Amino acid sequence: MNILFHRYGSICEPDIMEAFQSLNFTVIEEDLEISQKSIDGEKRVSILAEKILTENPVFVFSINYFPYISEICQRLHVLYVCLSVDCPVLELFSATIRNSCNRIFLFDYNQYLQIHEENPGCIFHLPLGSNTDRWNNIIDPLAETEPDSPSCLTGSAKDKRWKYDVSFIGSLYTEKASYAKLPLSDFDRGFADGLMEAQLKLPALSLIEAALPDFLTQAFKNAAPGFHGLPDAIQNTDAYVAANYFLGMRISELERIRTLNALGETFRVDLFTRSDTSSLKNVHCHDGVSTHRQMPEIFYRSKINLNITMRPIQTGLPQRIWDVLGCRGFLLTNYQAEIPDYLEIGSDVDCFENLAELKEKTAFYLAHEDIRLAIAEHGYHTVREKHTCLHRVITMLNTVFPANP
Repeated sequence: MNILFHRYGSICEPDIMEAFQSLNFTVIEEDLEISQKSIDGEKRVSILAEKILTENPVFVFSINYFPYISEICQRLHVLYVCLSVDCPVLELFSATIRNSCNRIFLFDYNQYLQIHEENPGCIFHLPLGSNTDRWNNIIDPLAETEPDSPSCLTGSAKDKRWKYDVSFIGSLYTEKASYAKLPLSDFDRGFADGLMEAQLKLPALSLIEAALPDFLTQAFKNAAPGFHGLPDAIQNTDAYVAANYFLGMRISELERIRTLNALGETFRVDLFTRSDTSSLKNVHCHDGVSTHRQMPEIFYRSKINLNITMRPIQTGLPQRIWDVLGCRGFLLTNYQAEIPDYLEIGSDVDCFENLAELKEKTAFYLAHEDIRLAIAEHGYHTVREKHTCLHRVITMLNTVFPANP
């Protein structure tokens, strides 16, 4: 059976394609957008429509949701399946999400709740996963000289494995958070700063969008040239845009900078990023790394891998969590509401809720290597047995094509 896979260059595409292919689907790529980012809209539509008519796929698939793909599929009577891997995603508020051709899978449960009722039989919640086979191709050669059991890892084998005490791979959002450059009044900026500081003190509660007053939303609209909505939005998205694309990105920036600086006061911290790092102190900064080659080795060779979830992801588990565990790394992450649904805290992963707890647990795990290695090993097996990309693709297929009772 043929699947038409729309590609635009997401790092998640190869793993999902591989999973489909392992299930004997023929994956036909429509990938013009990878090389032509500014492709004309009419040309984009005509190319996709022609591919659908020529290849006759059982469905069209994409990473993330594209309203124009949904419209084409609706008109040509073909299913459109997509897996959302990002948050926020303004396109999910397009009226096209009501199309009957859609089968939309969202990794953040709160994101799912926001739009599920617009098309209840066609919008689903599904966590992300990891391609452990891909990571094993890189990790196995690194581990081949080590004993089979992590509890037996001693002496030179230990020393050979570790390169980093605490590491973090990811953006600081300095390049994405435009809040600081907005021409806001002193009152509006003071109000927004206070709201963000309150949010930073409440890690388990997402209050920004609900607490955002109309006057402040309007101030963002007036000040930000890039403030945009959708012409066919199913609801007013102004507060969503202000809360997530402006304040949410700024909160993520502040949280990551403060967390890394605080850890760097006591521990050796290595950061791998393409962001501006001028605001960091006592942090060892490196350039960004390739996802499919360098990243897994860093995850594996770090005593502690840190995850700091960007704030617009409210309940879900970001890709970093799954990939650290899939690379047999130990993970210390901020608490997310969905973690207990898939992972056992203390056995697969450990969590922190504030800086004091993070520092305490960092010191503990650096000093207790056997416990740390046992958690990393258990987490890896949990992901490999239950949470791979193949598991997710099978779940999608069973949802899209339910077995007859």
